Amino acid sequence: MREELLATVSEHIEPAIRKSGGVAEDVFSSNGCASHQDSKGKDRPVSETKGKTSVNWNLSMNSFYVSGGRLRRTVFRKLEEWQSCEQALLIELDPVKNQFRACVEYVSPPEVCPDVLPAVLFKSATLRGNKLYTCTSTEVLVYELPSFRLQHYISLPCFNDLHHVCPTQRGTLLVVVTGLDMVVEITMTGSLVREWSVLGEDPWARFSRQTDYRKVSTTKPHLSHPNHVFELDREVWVTRFHQRDAICLTTPGPRIDIAVQAPHDGYIAGDRIYFTTVDGHVVIANRKTLQVEETVDLSQMSGPSGQALGWCRGVLPLDERWLWVGFSRVRPTKFVENVAWVRNGYSNRLKPSHVALYDLERKTCEQEIDLEPYGIGVIFSLLPVSAEEASSVEPALKESGKTTGF
Repeated sequence: MREELLATVSEHIEPAIRKSGGVAEDVFSSNGCASHQDSKGKDRPVSETKGKTSVNWNLSMNSFYVSGGRLRRTVFRKLEEWQSCEQALLIELDPVKNQFRACVEYVSPPEVCPDVLPAVLFKSATLRGNKLYTCTSTEVLVYELPSFRLQHYISLPCFNDLHHVCPTQRGTLLVVVTGLDMVVEITMTGSLVREWSVLGEDPWARFSRQTDYRKVSTTKPHLSHPNHVFELDREVWVTRFHQRDAICLTTPGPRIDIAVQAPHDGYIAGDRIYFTTVDGHVVIANRKTLQVEETVDLSQMSGPSGQALGWCRGVLPLDERWLWVGFSRVRPTKFVENVAWVRNGYSNRLKPSHVALYDLERKTCEQEIDLEPYGIGVIFSLLPVSAEEASSVEPALKESGKTTGF
């Protein structure tokens, strides 16, 4: 059975992006990654994960990037989501060797953050060629790969609780301003091109252009809470958490129904659009018909533990069979309606923040890697690393059967 699994993976998994040149200026460390340095001014070294692979992978399996944040530690108070992280992190994870390296460690400047306990983390990102487009809650950052030199930086007063940034074919950027229930299109220099309310209303009907929303800790509760923006045939689409759908903004009317639960991230692969829902479903829609063709319940593939998998966001299909998914540990919030699904048949034991590999053909979870011991407490995007860009991290850990790492 293991030989059959290896043969299938080896046949189907191929590099997803190609390396190309470019220039920019930023500080970068001796290991080729942007350092942005930690609080002690030191670059973080290559590290190893404790999780052990469940699949006898060969080296054709690529590493992937994970975006997210390092949790802020506090003894005396429970922190809300908008206070949760003290540092944005982007790591490269090698699931074959169960090792990772820190590529970017970043802290937002105080002038673009709330004054008290701002959450600093990388939200959902997009890879396009040799550029990685990512965002914090109040900033858009564009890095050049593989050096991770910072090439563009944008922060606007309307930025609040950003969730995703995506480049367009027109050379502009689409930014999900979740805190204002809005999507904006901007130039690479930060000029506003277009604004859309995801509810079809005047984008500024409930907000003020005179307010610097970067200094506002939260605007919750949101009426929609958009998460993921993407283009289909040059039309702009966005997912909406509370409405449980994805809608077209540029041509009102077309809609993808994601009824099973609230959607978060998405990934387009060929004619398939993969959406995650926060409770651990993957909804697969046809990009031509806009109809949902399959809904996968990942909790049914993860064994009888009774544990909630976590807050599900990032998804990375390797092909139509294999799928990586990221989960963040569910934490207390005063907006209990957003995590009501946790009470539906799950125990009080919650899994730590982790990534998991699923075999959609055999309906099994084949590997889980706990990322909390290595700084990632909140997980957003999972993005492919080309074979040329993948790191050589040593020493490799020995493989030893199926292990969850929990």
